Amino acid sequence: METKEIKIVQSFNNAINEGNVQLLSSLMTEDHTFVDASGTAHLGVKEMTEGWKDFFHMFPDYKNNFENILQDGNLVVALGTACGTYNGNRGLIPENRIKWSAAWKAIVENNKIKLWQVYADWTEAI
Repeated sequence: METKEIKIVQSFNNAINEGNVQLLSSLMTEDHTFVDASGTAHLGVKEMTEGWKDFFHMFPDYKNNFENILQDGNLVVALGTACGTYNGNRGLIPENRIKWSAAWKAIVENNKIKLWQVYADWTEAI
């Protein structure tokens, strides 16, 4: 059964997969926290709006694929893979495409994403 919280997380992920920064921003709480795979926290809608813009410039075809979704109250965890092509000096060439296993933790508050945390081993993708 898809709960309200799972649907919100899926909407957030769909916005990521579409590269839709405006929609992502609208789905974040004002005190939104993003924790990247290295454990660094980025705070607030403004910082993350710019962060997503920069990220989508580096990986314009980035996608998350959720294979499993688990929920405990307002905590939602997704397991799957992420992939994208790094837009380096030579552009979007096949050699720059990477794919890796990943997990995402989300906390939903007032129908928005309060926390989005990524767990991934980037060394696996390099």
